[in-house]
Amino acid sequence: MRSARLIGASTSSPLPAVVLVAHGSRDPRAAASTEALARAVRRARPEWLVRAAYLDHAGPRPLEVLGSLGARRAVLVPLLLTEAYHGRVDLPAVLAEAADLPVEVALAEVLGPRRAEPGRVRMPRLLLEALVRRLPDAEFDAVVLAAAGTRDAVARGTVGYAAAALGARLGVPSAVSYSSGVGPRAGDAVHVLRDGGARRVAVAGYFLAPGQLYDLAAGSAREAGAVSVAEPLGDVPELVGLISARVAAAGARMAVAA
Repeated sequence: MRSARLIGASTSSPLPAVVLVAHGSRDPRAAASTEALARAVRRARPEWLVRAAYLDHAGPRPLEVLGSLGARRAVLVPLLLTEAYHGRVDLPAVLAEAADLPVEVALAEVLGPRRAEPGRVRMPRLLLEALVRRLPDAEFDAVVLAAAGTRDAVARGTVGYAAAALGARLGVPSAVSYSSGVGPRAGDAVHVLRDGGARRVAVAGYFLAPGQLYDLAAGSAREAGAVSVAEPLGDVPELVGLISARVAAAGARMAVAA
């Protein structure tokens, strides 16, 4: 078995493919949001063949999509905000399973911040601006970054960093919350900020698409008195730009490696 070929400078395909790989959800709103994002990327980059795939629940699976592309270049873009299990294990496994396909495959970085080196985290500017754009137009003096949650301590650390970066960008105190696993729930984080003197707490959604975990965060925050709760990031222009940047970086890395 050979290794999946990496993106290089030459190809016979007129349209390189970009496969947006989402976690997947039982909630049909999640797939609808992912498809809307795929359409937005398609409009912004008509020179790409853009497809959506899902790791769980809804189909198609990434390997199915890769198998349908024929002999062309492709970049898998994880629609993930942390480098937790799906980013570290599931997607590299897909790359290995694609080894016998004629498609040339590269794997892009996740959309969220990642550790560049020990003790340092890089927060993508476009992701930060996407979070700001989604905040409702209401006055607030503190912000909670509400995330889905993960058992991966390193991934949680990057979410905490994102919350701090968002607070710094807005010039207000910030806190982080999680809808599952370890850490405070959104309502708890709202109460902590209010106990610290904040009077109007907004909640930013660290979610790419709606679903049960987003609903839990939104409900908890509103019950605790949050003045506004942002919608998931969806297909905001900054997210489209971040995906384009991730694809370009993956292509450049693989061209050098080849």
